Amino acid sequence: MDQANRADGVANKDQERAWNGYEGAYWARHQDRWDAVNDGFNQPLLDAAGIGPRDRVLDVGCGAGRTTRLAARLAPQGTAVGLDLSAPMLERARASAAEERAANVLFERGDAQVHPFAPGGFDVALSRYGVMFFADPRAAFANVGRALRPGGRLAFVCPARPEDNDWFRALAALRGILPVEEFGAPGAPGMFSLAAPGCASGILAASGFEAVDSVRVEAFGDWGRDAGDAAAFLLDSGPGRHLLDRVGPTEAGRARRSLADALGPYERGGAVRLRSSCWLVTAGKPAV
Repeated sequence: MDQANRADGVANKDQERAWNGYEGAYWARHQDRWDAVNDGFNQPLLDAAGIGPRDRVLDVGCGAGRTTRLAARLAPQGTAVGLDLSAPMLERARASAAEERAANVLFERGDAQVHPFAPGGFDVALSRYGVMFFADPRAAFANVGRALRPGGRLAFVCPARPEDNDWFRALAALRGILPVEEFGAPGAPGMFSLAAPGCASGILAASGFEAVDSVRVEAFGDWGRDAGDAAAFLLDSGPGRHLLDRVGPTEAGRARRSLADALGPYERGGAVRLRSSCWLVTAGKPAV
């Protein structure tokens, strides 16, 4: 990694630009909606993390801080620190923590790959969808490992195969309208970088972790009040906006209508509920 990137504490400039631009602002504005999409993974993640009442918890890629605040509740005599690159999302995270009067929560801006953590400063590290975008995953997980005390624990969720996610299958209906075929290759940089079976486990083992385990977990999330609302929410997010920017207004309008049609079968009782599939990954730092 070049010295300029290390000096300012950021190894991944592309992600820094994205999460401090439109994407980060969109997530911050729609925190409640994204939590409704992803909250089904909270309990499996927290159970796997095994947070104790005095634990010091690190939330990697904490975003708007939902899992950080939940972790803090499980560690009332400890602390929970959320780390993220996105200033807009951290601003929303701090506001939510203040509203909830979460006194043992802190948020810091930084890149987990190169952040100068105090060695052994945490008992547990966790992440909900925050570990797929590292410029160098092996280096990033090794740095997180240094932040854990001997015998510390790591737990995170990351997307499994794209085709096992309802929202991705709905997007696939837009082939021929938007360039969706370039989105979602397992192993490629981005959301599905750890989707291939065994990928995350291999990286963690190479990064110094032990007792690595990975299991599939599925959960349903609420994506909107109806198909049109869910289609707009999905296409106005960062990846959707990127696809729309590649075509003209006629194709964009067709894409919105086609995605609403594809999401129609998932509409039930005033909500569009889509199933997501993830890997729940756990590992430990060697005790000595």
